[in-house]
Amino acid sequence: KFMQAFAKNNGIPFSRLIPLLDFCAVSIAADIVPVVDENRILAFHGLKQLNQNPSIGLKAIIDICGLSGREISMSDIVFKIGPRINATGRMENGKESVDLLVEKDYSTALKEAKHINEYNEQRKDIDKQMTEEANQIVAKLESQQHQSSIVLYDENWKKGVIGIVASRLTEIYFRPTVVLTRDGDLATGSARSVTGFDVYSAIKSCRDLLLNFGGHTYAAGLTLRWADLKEFRKRFQQYVEEHIHPEQIEANLNIDTVIDFKDITKKLHNDLKRFSPFGPGNQKPLFCTVGVYDYGTSKVVGREQEHIKLELVDSKSSSVVNGIAFGQSASARYIKSKRSFDIVYTIEDNVFKHNAIQLQIEDIRPAEEEEEELKDDE
Repeated sequence: KFMQAFAKNNGIPFSRLIPLLDFCAVSIAADIVPVVDENRILAFHGLKQLNQNPSIGLKAIIDICGLSGREISMSDIVFKIGPRINATGRMENGKESVDLLVEKDYSTALKEAKHINEYNEQRKDIDKQMTEEANQIVAKLESQQHQSSIVLYDENWKKGVIGIVASRLTEIYFRPTVVLTRDGDLATGSARSVTGFDVYSAIKSCRDLLLNFGGHTYAAGLTLRWADLKEFRKRFQQYVEEHIHPEQIEANLNIDTVIDFKDITKKLHNDLKRFSPFGPGNQKPLFCTVGVYDYGTSKVVGREQEHIKLELVDSKSSSVVNGIAFGQSASARYIKSKRSFDIVYTIEDNVFKHNAIQLQIEDIRPAEEEEEELKDDE
């Protein structure tokens, strides 16, 4: 919007803005803002630009991410492109990413993208370490008193990674979360929220303690004096306790409908794509299929054996459906038990098999009639 106003005031033709739309799509996706109204229109056309004629810098990142030759989605930006662009600022200095994004020579851009990718690998290691430390602190606090929110701080945590850690804790514990680190006499931090709760308002309620803050409903940043942290934690948690609804801190999935595997066709998948781009405010449809079975070839995968690659059948179809369940390796035991279970999922393209469909599984549970039997076996 800034560029549109700048162009209008300076007599620059609107056509000159079209090549910038890929940056716009990356910004909308990476900042996790609602993909509705004008944002959705900009994201739609930005994705077209990103897929058909990306800028040199973004093309280099796309190649480094292994996304070449496939249709790039908002999810690809959120989980692959965005983290790499952000990695330099999280680890050192964001100037390197800016240099990459404005680079006009592809070979130079590719070298810069490889360097940025190294930063991202370092970021992931630090992210993992800090998340483990944060989980230990939460466990200790939970043993003393349960709270509807989480406020953690450690003077040794890396400033550029605390936002990611806050997001991970929100996903694990389903509570508004603030994570802070020390910067001299100050504490700087990031807040993340759960669906339906305005964490910005919670931060704002403590504004007399804050030197600076900003953000939106689901994410915010803040700065305060290190000496005021305990008071901030007390008041932030009190505000959340008074304003949050119990259902907002429960792990709920809003399932759109129950279907059988025979209903999952290429036509259905193509029809669903017409509702894209997806994101906050326009989520991908969630489906449920009950009474499915492991075809016999499902297995745990991943560098740390944290995911499950599945091949499934249901009781009403002989078709084998492929799926991936990220971070759900704990469910492998009853998947391999030859008993039926229920799944909730989105329907995706299988990037490794041209023109094929894959389920991205969000939740797995034993079928109701099997659940009691499974408990008896424990």
